Amino acid sequence: MTSQLIYDGSFEGFLTAVFTIYELKLKDVTVVPAHHVQQGLFTEGSHVITDQKKADRVWKGLRQFEFFRKNVYWSSFSEIAGHEDVMFEAIKYVLHTQNGKDYGHEHVLRVAQVAKMVGREKHRMDAFIRFELTRDGIYFAKVEPDFNVLPLLISHFQERYADQSWIIYDLKRDYGIYYDMIKTVFIHIDFNDVDLAGERFHESEKNYSQLWQGYYDHTKIASRINLKLHTRHVPKRYWKYLNEKKPR
Repeated sequence: MTSQLIYDGSFEGFLTAVFTIYELKLKDVTVVPAHHVQQGLFTEGSHVITDQKKADRVWKGLRQFEFFRKNVYWSSFSEIAGHEDVMFEAIKYVLHTQNGKDYGHEHVLRVAQVAKMVGREKHRMDAFIRFELTRDGIYFAKVEPDFNVLPLLISHFQERYADQSWIIYDLKRDYGIYYDMIKTVFIHIDFNDVDLAGERFHESEKNYSQLWQGYYDHTKIASRINLKLHTRHVPKRYWKYLNEKKPR
């Protein structure tokens, strides 16, 4: 009978589950985040309590495979069902062979591929996020990324906008990151109390958007527009974040 190790969805929780598998020498086990649990006739589940010390031991055990560690970490934000088992099999193989770059191994390769997919989405968010100034003096941006990349954005935006307070909010996953010019924390906003239609934003935002749209209109050359190439570099699903793409 296959058993499930159910963790809280955090990366530390996943590493704790990996430690538990080794510690208890478990066989025929699958690692599942709590929000993906499905009870079956031939499965039984056990909840893993996240333990930072156990997670650290697994992470330190992989420290000599730095590129592989990064791939594991970035791919963990993919939310792809069953990817925890792929990551575990890759970790088990790397620890056994002491080879973190054997892309002939299907799980090591898959972790690298998923990490690349997540990385692309992260870099697109870096490029396409547009902030709007609220009446409270906080710059606010709303996004709906394909993957759960908000934690990967923190370093870039802290460095780029170090002198501003800002919020980047993931509408799809209903949480955000808030930087107060000192530290960044995770937050939840009750949008029943917040108007995103415009009243919460500073009046200068409308003028700024119009200026940006005007600049975009006057600098593009109609005869040189390559919509296919443009869409490849700026997929249409990101257009709603861009001032130059907003309807007049």
